[in-house]
Amino acid sequence: MDTLHLVDPAARDLALAFAAFDPTRQTLDEYRAALDAAIGGASPASSPKFEEHWAEGLEGQPDVRLLAYRPAETTEPVPAILFIHASGFIAGRPEWMATANQALADEFGAMVVAVNYRLAPEASFPGPLYDCYAALRWLHDQADRLGIDPGRILVMGESAGGGLAASLALLARDRREVRLAGQVLVYPMLDPRTGTSDAPLDNPHAGEFVWTRRHNRFGWEAMRGGQNVTEENGAYFAAGLSDDLAGLPPAFIAVGALDLFVDEDADYALRLARSGVPVEFHLYPGGIHGFDMTDSSIAEQYRADRRSALSRMLAL
Repeated sequence: MDTLHLVDPAARDLALAFAAFDPTRQTLDEYRAALDAAIGGASPASSPKFEEHWAEGLEGQPDVRLLAYRPAETTEPVPAILFIHASGFIAGRPEWMATANQALADEFGAMVVAVNYRLAPEASFPGPLYDCYAALRWLHDQADRLGIDPGRILVMGESAGGGLAASLALLARDRREVRLAGQVLVYPMLDPRTGTSDAPLDNPHAGEFVWTRRHNRFGWEAMRGGQNVTEENGAYFAAGLSDDLAGLPPAFIAVGALDLFVDEDADYALRLARSGVPVEFHLYPGGIHGFDMTDSSIAEQYRADRRSALSRMLAL
């Protein structure tokens, strides 16, 4: 393996283990089941308790299931984090992050609401994004009943969830129904050109592990669903294609130096800065996709960086 020696030692087992998960070499059902078995989280009996809510679907779309986690102790109104899970638009479920979302709620005294958005290719663009927007609008409109501060709502997502969070921030800016306090984008999946001959840059040291060029092409094609991406809808399909980033909420972007998304994420951070958007960008040496799942110094540093950014965005 050409870049294994560059991988943080604490993440090398992760890098090798994830070679078993490949939607281009398994059926999608097999891929989803394998991921679920590996990272599906705690058993229902030991998993943190959540409130189940339903948001009205957007523009004729089905209603959206939401999982809400409240902090152990609160003084209302509390801030809110809308969390959008990984994985590649094609797999994953919000229950995977139940323990982490409850920990977020407790650490920041915030309500964390995880979106059970529909997966591609069964629901291609704009279905997953519309599910996330329906959740955001519900969270804002139900603020009084939920005991949250509508002025302190931010979006957070990881990988494909980070890409959806970035597109959601663009959609929220343009629709002007909800003003976001921030966007937390963790190794976000932003540009469908990455891993193709159209990529602006092909970094030979990035993307060998966990989520590869082959994975990326599969995920974006599933999300595209055979549709044409136009100038009018391209930014909502993939935030990295947007040529207008002005007026977006403050952003935190974190990515590993060996992650397939490192170049598109760095480019997006720079373009946000050039557009006058407050942005904090962190690049972690030796980090692969999902490096924060390891017990390592760079994962610890990432959590400290994220903690600082969330505290500022939520005005704690």
